Amino acid sequence: MKRFVMIATMAFAAAAGAWAQDAQKILAELDAIQDFGGKDFSAVYTIVSQKPGEKDSVSQARLFRRDSKDQFTMVILLPEVNKGQGYLREEDSVWFYDPTSRKFSFSSMKESIQGSEAKNSDLTLRSTADDYEVTSTRDGMLGKVPVWILDLKARTKDVSYERLVLYVRKDRTMLLKEEAYSVSGRLMRTTLYPKYVELEGKMLPSQILIVDELNPGERSQLTMTEQSVATLPDRVFTKAFLEQVNQ
Repeated sequence: MKRFVMIATMAFAAAAGAWAQDAQKILAELDAIQDFGGKDFSAVYTIVSQKPGEKDSVSQARLFRRDSKDQFTMVILLPEVNKGQGYLREEDSVWFYDPTSRKFSFSSMKESIQGSEAKNSDLTLRSTADDYEVTSTRDGMLGKVPVWILDLKARTKDVSYERLVLYVRKDRTMLLKEEAYSVSGRLMRTTLYPKYVELEGKMLPSQILIVDELNPGERSQLTMTEQSVATLPDRVFTKAFLEQVNQ
């Protein structure tokens, strides 16, 4: 009997270890989907934000990414009053540029975009496999779609949320839903990815719905258009570009 228990325990441990490796592989695949390696990436994101008792607000930003050097630049197109504002990432520093004062100030990947539910980090290359470890996994359904449900815990303090729960399609690696939790375990926001578009053989979310779970009724919908992997000039990833973009 003891031998049977020992064998069963070893088999369970081996299965758990194998699944942990599979879960990390899924995270790596999710990261790879959005990584264009030696190619540049650009797109326009339109953000419609809703708050109870207020008129919907519309923001728009043009994003430029060079994943090989972990660079990104974002220029605000709407609303008109904020047109020309922008963000620039240089190595580990994020700068915000205000064309009115013509000054740069320190910003963060965790900062929201134009007061919406979206953060700078939502539009940049993610490294989920490096930033999080898988603590548990299980089968599930999201509507009628079979999914893997992955519970993740942060490895670093640089991420926006301590814990994530991901719902990933089984038939094709695609993120359908994400729940973000605080250190105390409180659900902070829920992100849905209802629509995708193919680019260079990769399926990218063309529509993202972010729901603020702390403030009922507050949500933002992001729509991606004009996506491209055309080569960008080096100057796009400089402070001088943000200073000159509206001149």
